[in-house]
Amino acid sequence: MKSFKVLVVDDERDFLEPLVERLQLRKLEAYGLGSGEEALAWLAGNPADVVVLDVKMPGMDGLQVLREIKSRHPLVEVVLLTGHASVESGMEGLELGAFDYLIKPVKLDDLMERILEAYDHKQVVEELAGAGQRPKQT
Repeated sequence: MKSFKVLVVDDERDFLEPLVERLQLRKLEAYGLGSGEEALAWLAGNPADVVVLDVKMPGMDGLQVLREIKSRHPLVEVVLLTGHASVESGMEGLELGAFDYLIKPVKLDDLMERILEAYDHKQVVEELAGAGQRPKQT
């Protein structure tokens, strides 16, 4: 598996740190940050392929951060996580351009599958953009 950059954004350190470590063990270049503001500042100077983003955070919530990511870095794929079983926020996230959403607690294998799918999608979009084409909406 090719290594690529994944940024995990979650205010719960007990969730964030072990997840980043587990992604790194799976040979991903994974980083973790505790707030949306930190994530946007980090992304301004560091390219990422996929962002795993918690929806419910103090300060900027995940949907606000998603809007900013898609505005500033449209090719970055975002997988939303919600611990509040809010299908509505997940659906709103999809409308705002998120690749997918998962409900916490999430199994690592399920999250890895979505991260890999998001990365593959990003590769296709970049290839099409380089060829002057737009991807088909699904």
